[in-house]
Amino acid sequence: MEPVKVRIHDQEYLLKSDGDAEQIEEIADYVNQKLTDVEEGTEGLSDRKVAILAALSIAGEYLQARKEQDEIKGRI
Repeated sequence: MEPVKVRIHDQEYLLKSDGDAEQIEEIADYVNQKLTDVEEGTEGLSDRKVAILAALSIAGEYLQARKEQDEIKGRI
């Protein structure tokens, strides 16, 4: 697979993945939105802290989705 160039938080990255280019771009857009959400909700945070808070938000969403999926599987 060819690398895909994405821009995350005003930085360009060249990414390789098993997913297709569209999926990589969708993920980058999602991460960018999370970073923007954190920046809009706070002032004066370093880029590092913004990235950590965005990562925590994404991880929280993932764990909640996984919990809901496990509950649905438990009902089947």
